[in-house]
Amino acid sequence: MHPLITNLSHLKEGELESKINELSKKYFSTSSFELREQICMVLDSYKEELAKRQKDAYDKMMQTRNKDLDKLINVD
Repeated sequence: MHPLITNLSHLKEGELESKINELSKKYFSTSSFELREQICMVLDSYKEELAKRQKDAYDKMMQTRNKDLDKLINVD
């Protein structure tokens, strides 16, 4: 986690994805090792936030899904 990035909850998922793409391009366009390290830390922060949101959305979907279909498939 980058020390200057504290709260990413105000960003939408699309904004996170565009920032990840933008930083990835900048990472490969620079040759400075120190700058690449900083970009990596920021990228990790954005990716962690995006992964957390996707996991939360998946968990919510699994809790609210229609469980009647599970009864139709009998593996026995």
